[in-house]
Amino acid sequence: MSAQGDRIVTAARGWIGTPYRHQAACRGAGCDCLGLVRGVWREVRGSEPERPPAYSMDWAEPARQEVLWKAAARHLVGKPVTDEARGDVILFRMRAGSVAKHLGIVSAAGEEPTFIHAYSGHGVVECALSAPWRRRIVARFAFPEES
Repeated sequence: MSAQGDRIVTAARGWIGTPYRHQAACRGAGCDCLGLVRGVWREVRGSEPERPPAYSMDWAEPARQEVLWKAAARHLVGKPVTDEARGDVILFRMRAGSVAKHLGIVSAAGEEPTFIHAYSGHGVVECALSAPWRRRIVARFAFPEES
């Protein structure tokens, strides 16, 4: 287990209970899945490398562009999908044929994996990374190592 992974998970757990608010990134007040990752980045790494543009709930589906995936690849370190570790950022495709538009942070790896994410109707929660969730993972990233 890495010290950075532990810091990321500790920061993410501090967001549990934050209500779901589209486009928000404020611990305790509201966030969406991207807002959670942005907030954890601020707590662990400092200022955000870029601010996302305003986005709709369909998150680039009409244009069929992998906007979230490309942004993650600009600022995080890509990993093989099967190389699971605490603190990883995982990207999900919620429906076959749609763009990838949901993020989570792995909080436990191994036999009983869990992840933390902001989910519409639930807020920020930690839950099992069950088979239905695992099937939806299309990319995995690590936070860059501190310099």
